[in-house]
Amino acid sequence: MINIRTRFFRASPVIGVMLFLFGCTTYNQSLTSYYKNVYAGNYPQAEKDLDNNGLIQKPRNKLLYLMEKGRVAHLRGEYESSNKYFNNADQLLDSGLSGAADAAVGLLLNSMSQTYKGEDFEKFMIHYYKALNYLYLNNTEDAIVEARRITLQAQDQGDKFNNKDNRYSNDAFALMFQGMLYERNNDVNNAFISYRNAAEIYLKNPDQTYYGTPMPMGLKEDVIRTAMLNGFTTEADQFEKTFGIQYTLNKPNEGGELILFWENGLAPVKTQEDLFFSLVRHSDGGLFFVNGAGLEIPFNYSGDRNRVNLKSVESLRVAFPKYIAQTPYYLSADISVNNQQIPLEKAEDINELAFKTLQQRTLKELGKVLARLAVKKMAEYGLRAAATSDGKTNGVLEGLGYGVQLYSLLSEKADTRNWQSLPSSISYARVPLQKGVNKVNIVLKNAQGVAETKTIEIQGNGSIQFYNYATLR
Repeated sequence: MINIRTRFFRASPVIGVMLFLFGCTTYNQSLTSYYKNVYAGNYPQAEKDLDNNGLIQKPRNKLLYLMEKGRVAHLRGEYESSNKYFNNADQLLDSGLSGAADAAVGLLLNSMSQTYKGEDFEKFMIHYYKALNYLYLNNTEDAIVEARRITLQAQDQGDKFNNKDNRYSNDAFALMFQGMLYERNNDVNNAFISYRNAAEIYLKNPDQTYYGTPMPMGLKEDVIRTAMLNGFTTEADQFEKTFGIQYTLNKPNEGGELILFWENGLAPVKTQEDLFFSLVRHSDGGLFFVNGAGLEIPFNYSGDRNRVNLKSVESLRVAFPKYIAQTPYYLSADISVNNQQIPLEKAEDINELAFKTLQQRTLKELGKVLARLAVKKMAEYGLRAAATSDGKTNGVLEGLGYGVQLYSLLSEKADTRNWQSLPSSISYARVPLQKGVNKVNIVLKNAQGVAETKTIEIQGNGSIQFYNYATLR
């Protein structure tokens, strides 16, 4: 029996490493078939892959499942079905996805085992797609409801971070889109407020950029134009001076205009990165995790800090998420209509948002992970020390020590989930329309300068219309 037990203990680390390597599959790798079919435009098969995938079918991933289903249904032109999924996702978010049990799972296991609660920018994108779906279904009233929900989402986001300027506490593109929806509904006053709020987000930064996106000229003109339409001459003059432009209010186009969104590429994927830390004690008795790169994170330990044995936490491996950008096939696009060339302007850089928002919360999340791992390590060290405290080996305690070691090794996994079928970026243009049929050409160029043209027909009817075009590769 002793030989069998000894062999088992000696083999445990090897078994652990094998199981650990097997368990390191990322979220993206687990849904490879689904994403390949999305990229290829094979949406029926993509939906089947999603419905048959065991990982995304787990209750903790329900929000992800609903967002992915909503996006694919939207791409298929099934707008009513798309909003069924997005409405269910909204209801999940409204009901709250946190709880004591879920927090305990994060503490004892890892964040990948917790309920997925969505990235902050993903929540704004739900309203974007829902509003477009409603417009395509000729349901302007519900589209305006989504416009109002953007304001509520912005307030929740601001409250979450106490409106700190250096955090993602609002979304400029969502506010721009909100203004467009109000303008579509002939609510010029609320449109001006939305455009102004979006512009003020850009103006908080000296270079007038927001998460990798320079303030679009279209937004500057929208602010001034709606100010003029409302008779706010003082505000219009002020913004002309701020932007350094002079704007002339022209008569509306007879055929109205098309607001065209170009959704290019795909959001970055998350992978797992291993970071290594040690626990040190400062001269004032404070405990800190440090790594070779000079990163220092306080250990908020609830027990007696003076009794913490630093040898028990000499090295910690932290599995942490890391984004990897997906390079889009197309690098630029322009609009050609009725002998006019109209440039597209970037309005949202989801790729940049993903990287920056993860960076903003890195220290806080690393602190949680390190604290969890340190407690496990101290428990493991304590059991091993107790197993040999009297000069003899206590097999039970030794076994428990190895068990804690294996548990710590196997349970450590980064949360590599995110809504990966979102576009990498969104650009837009306001396209003037003639009355009747308009052939709108979207000219796409790849890295080699090779151009491809997508032509759509829009019936100019004097109103504002919307169209979103996605290039997924």
